[in-house]
Amino acid sequence: MSEVIERIERTRDALLAALASRDWDAVGALDLECRICVEDVLAEALVNEVEVRASLEELLEVYRQLIDVASGERQSIVDEMAQLRQAKNAAKVYHLFT
Repeated sequence: MSEVIERIERTRDALLAALASRDWDAVGALDLECRICVEDVLAEALVNEVEVRASLEELLEVYRQLIDVASGERQSIVDEMAQLRQAKNAAKVYHLFT
């Protein structure tokens, strides 16, 4: 296995670990590293197309998981904000009658 593919696999594993722990700062840094890895791996694609394709497909699956989790987190925050607004409005109404 080439050094470039090993690097992308290490980065993918680190990205999965950061996703599992919801470490969004690490996810951001690793996203930048993935972009660099992809640029490097594309340069090698002509030499080792099968390995490169498999590695990039695995990375794509990690990004699908990342998008799903981030979307779920975002929706949770939206729901929580809505509940806070409702509670705030209820408190205002309560204070009007006290």
